[in-house]
Amino acid sequence: MSKRKARLKREAPFYIMLAPGMILTLIFSYIPMFGLVMAFQNFNPGKGFLGSDFVGLQNFKFILNQPNIWRVTQNTLFIACSKMVLGILVPLLLALLINELAGTRLKKIVQTSFFLPYFLSWAIIASVIFQVFSLNGPINSLLEMVGADKVSFFTDNAAFPWLIIFSDTWKGMGMNIVIYLAAITNIDQSQYEAAVVDGANRLQQVRYITFPSILPIVILTITLALGCVLNAGFDQIYLLYNPLVYESADILDTFVFRLGIGQKLYSPAAALGFIKSLITCGLTGISYYLAYRFAGYKIF
Repeated sequence: MSKRKARLKREAPFYIMLAPGMILTLIFSYIPMFGLVMAFQNFNPGKGFLGSDFVGLQNFKFILNQPNIWRVTQNTLFIACSKMVLGILVPLLLALLINELAGTRLKKIVQTSFFLPYFLSWAIIASVIFQVFSLNGPINSLLEMVGADKVSFFTDNAAFPWLIIFSDTWKGMGMNIVIYLAAITNIDQSQYEAAVVDGANRLQQVRYITFPSILPIVILTITLALGCVLNAGFDQIYLLYNPLVYESADILDTFVFRLGIGQKLYSPAAALGFIKSLITCGLTGISYYLAYRFAGYKIF
């Protein structure tokens, strides 16, 4: 038996394990890409992809001439970038604080409490947010107790984006906390022992040992997040927003959804989705290059 056949026989179980995931990826990720042809057609569901007329770049011109497109893009960038910044800084700070807790059991309890929201769907989280931030909810009751005016979080264009940003940070910070704590546990403890001998206090140990040691992981999470800068969270915003806050919370994904599903403008919606995908693809490539350049991370 040749070496190639022997290797194939040895690795066959692993290929069998990969097969279901590869098949699902092919069906739901690659085959639907053929639908991008709609972006260059006046798509008619009755005629299908092969029967619809090609119109070249007219759909792209139509999208770029929409009066709301630049406001929607601005909303997307603001919400996505704010989520990215807080989604890195808040878990980093909490991971450093959790690491300083004295008891191992207390650390596990606190870490688990932060990680639990990550497992809940936005459908559940949205219902909780509606109850907590409603006009008669506990947040507005607390504001009244301290003498402040009530805030209509779901109709105020100034408050609603921050509600989206902070709720997303709260829900997703558990995963990054785990990543940063894992990086902290890999730090050589002899460095801390030497720092104690030199008279360094806890804050100085964090500043000169802990943070520099996990900095490559922080850089990696930042660079990998760049590829998602145009993904401001469709499921979260779609469940929480309403027409009164379109001005500040309407993003590219919700705009595409309303065009394609709501107004039946399939081709313009596909054109906008195609533009977004191209930009995202470019940003993902840049993020992987930066991850390799500054953190030594290689995907291939």
